[in-house]
Amino acid sequence: MAAVKLKAVRKVYSNGHVGVEGASFDIADGELLVLVGPSGCGKSTLLRLIAGLEEATAGSIHIGDVDVTHLEPRDRDIAMVFQSYALYPHMTVRENLGFGLKLRGHTEAEVASRVQEAADRLELGSMLDRLPKQLSGGQRQRVALGRALVRQPKVFLLDEPLSNLDAKLRSAMRTEIARLHRSLQTTMVYVTHDQVEAMTLGQRIVVLDRGIVQQIDTPMAIYERPVNLFVAGFLGNPAMNFFRGSLSGAASDHSVLRGEDGAELAVPSGLPTGRSLVVGIRPEDLQRVDGASPPGNIRLSALVDLIETVGNESFIHASVGAWRIIVRSSPYDLPPLGSTISLQVLPERLHFFDAESGERIAA
Repeated sequence: MAAVKLKAVRKVYSNGHVGVEGASFDIADGELLVLVGPSGCGKSTLLRLIAGLEEATAGSIHIGDVDVTHLEPRDRDIAMVFQSYALYPHMTVRENLGFGLKLRGHTEAEVASRVQEAADRLELGSMLDRLPKQLSGGQRQRVALGRALVRQPKVFLLDEPLSNLDAKLRSAMRTEIARLHRSLQTTMVYVTHDQVEAMTLGQRIVVLDRGIVQQIDTPMAIYERPVNLFVAGFLGNPAMNFFRGSLSGAASDHSVLRGEDGAELAVPSGLPTGRSLVVGIRPEDLQRVDGASPPGNIRLSALVDLIETVGNESFIHASVGAWRIIVRSSPYDLPPLGSTISLQVLPERLHFFDAESGERIAA
């Protein structure tokens, strides 16, 4: 096991495209860190730079006490699990698991011992003599994980390993990986575009956009205090509701955000007036209310346009003037389409961003 340190890592391709720009962060020994972001944000490039499959244009990468920036992948003591299982189709599970060890000159007894240990951890014992074509997608992914596991590397690198699986298998394999990390306590770097994987697996998350690190923190810290509009809109399903407008003073205890169509939203006083702001509210923080609400709560009325019910919850799509919002709701006692509902939100659950820079503003 080892810590990983990135210092101002930059990757520029021959066509001028910047894949990663100035990435600097530390990964603690034994930590499971998730790199997350939309397609093309640079997360897989960053993983490949750590693996040595891409060469950094600038900056340095350290694994443990060793500067591996210019070392070949085989000399970095890492193991990588790819999106495609990359199993040898003519080899059994046992042979796939042990092949890399044989190439590195390990004895037959050591290979057999490590293969059996990995098979036991991943519940592959009854499948050791099967070929990959005789396995399900989830079983093949476990073999791919086992092939990395037998190496006993300093760092595991996982590049969207679950994206080829269906939703049920993804959930099961997420649990497998979390249990595996908890038992091994080894350093893992996990790449995904799936925010559910990021939130449930990562001890910390690195959010990337256009090759730039936007925020690094624990999942809940990022969820509750996103540093900018990109992070706020990316993490969360459904996404955060955004109310864009200009802020003006209205009373001593509150200000008013006014949209282009005249829609208004009361917000706490103390924010800079006379500038364009974006107020963010997560769908679960909007609560339907009948009658009076506690003093200080923010109230708004919304016209119901559409309702999506997904079993244990529903999503109410509504409009407040030109502002479109989604409200997370119980699937019971839903309002009729075309009706107007009253909503409330606690002031401390509001998020404020500068409309031009997108950066978070302290309330």
